[in-house]
Amino acid sequence: MSARDIIVIYEKLSDADKALIEKAFVVAEKAHATHTRYSGEPYMNHLAAVGTKLAEMGMSARTVAAGLLHDTVEDTDITPEYLLEEFGEEILFLVEGVTKLSSVRYYGSDRHNESLRKLLIATSQDIRVLIIKLADRLHNMQTLQYVPAEKQLRIARETLEIYVPVAHRLGMGRIRKELEDLAFPYVYPEEAERVQKVLKTKAGKATELLERERKILQKRLAEIGLLDFKTSYRVKGVYSLFHKLKRKEWDISAVYDLMAMRVVVPTVEDCYRTLGIIHKLWRPLPGRVKDYIAFPKPNGYQSLHTTVATPNGIILEIQIRTERMHHESEFGVASHISYKEQTQTGKTSDGKSLFGSLIPSLFRPFSRPKSTGNEIKRTKDSAHSEKIPRWIAQIGQIHSKGKSTTAEFVEDAQTDFFSKRIFVFTPAGDVVDLPVGATPVDFAYAIHSEVGDHIFGAKVNKKLVQLDTELKNGDIIEIETRKSSQPTAKWLSFVKTSVARRKIKASLEENGTSS
Repeated sequence: MSARDIIVIYEKLSDADKALIEKAFVVAEKAHATHTRYSGEPYMNHLAAVGTKLAEMGMSARTVAAGLLHDTVEDTDITPEYLLEEFGEEILFLVEGVTKLSSVRYYGSDRHNESLRKLLIATSQDIRVLIIKLADRLHNMQTLQYVPAEKQLRIARETLEIYVPVAHRLGMGRIRKELEDLAFPYVYPEEAERVQKVLKTKAGKATELLERERKILQKRLAEIGLLDFKTSYRVKGVYSLFHKLKRKEWDISAVYDLMAMRVVVPTVEDCYRTLGIIHKLWRPLPGRVKDYIAFPKPNGYQSLHTTVATPNGIILEIQIRTERMHHESEFGVASHISYKEQTQTGKTSDGKSLFGSLIPSLFRPFSRPKSTGNEIKRTKDSAHSEKIPRWIAQIGQIHSKGKSTTAEFVEDAQTDFFSKRIFVFTPAGDVVDLPVGATPVDFAYAIHSEVGDHIFGAKVNKKLVQLDTELKNGDIIEIETRKSSQPTAKWLSFVKTSVARRKIKASLEENGTSS
């Protein structure tokens, strides 16, 4: 593979960006010239695979260059000073960030949480560091069979328990599915074999059945004049199927999304039109229609879902979405970065959709940390302007070294970051992302600490409620404040977010009130 193979992935790329990728490729290739992988292939093959994956996600040429160079400082004679001089501050920043993540290792459940904490704190400065690391981990998992057996289990478990949850929380569906299915047989070999056996009994001819149903749908869509569409299908991933089978007592006939079809159309209007056509063609199952376009999932996922029964006796889950929604479902936060310019101008490829308004609430601009005086002197040609999810920014703020214990991180991670989430709205329509079970007090502190500290009352959907009321997805929250109002110890018994909990405790201590 050459730099040109990466460059051709992009539809448009400036001459300067092409030159940057080519330069990074040449430098990495020369630096790793004598290095090989466990498989015996040149080490450069791995770096090229990482660069290719980043390009497929739509990441910038600078991120791709950093992906190609991400092992140079750690494994070669290339120095940070050299990278700074040849590639600039931004790429050096990314390479050094990924280098720090190389220290994250899974050493058993007792140290798993500390590893996760280090991973997220290290990436709280720039989300691209984590995206490069996920691309790196994906190719490592794809070649895990060449790694010595004694290392395979540790790497696979580290992937399943650290990288998969993070990829899921970032909405990176394709990366998550690939990572978990690659790791599953190494971590749970007996269970993986059982799933494969059960799968064969139900889906032995899945490809043939799905292809037949797809042709029927394609013909019907063409007949009504909808010509600009793409269709694809899949059988449920083995790791995801494993968890569902456990919930269904291993009855695969109770798994309705075993086989799925996807329809990608140009506009939001086409999505709803296609849904109507499908329901006219095939009988929908009651209670199985879900509109994630009007109401996205907390990680930003958008699509229409319906489960139908065909005359051929096939149960199908069908997902309908636009091209942009599809890209976001595959690459999550990476797609938000690649679409950043469109978002800033208010232009989207699929019309005005709800998620466009979610970006400001879920993400905040990168802000450079204060200098410690120990790092290399940086040039001022880069602002590290990519955006990062608010929940990662919070981890960096709350759980940086010396500010909290690993036990506190575990508690906060379980409730704040990896729990199920809900979207609630301000009266102005701004979106606040909260864990399930959150209250108006959590909402108030998510808006601003001053709002939380002085909350006096709350309305949910224009009705007065108690401060410990559990919020529901889609609620519109109004907060009334008074300067005389202060947090009470009782609030600690019902708030869910770490931000609220810490602010309340700080206020109680300041006011001399015992918690």
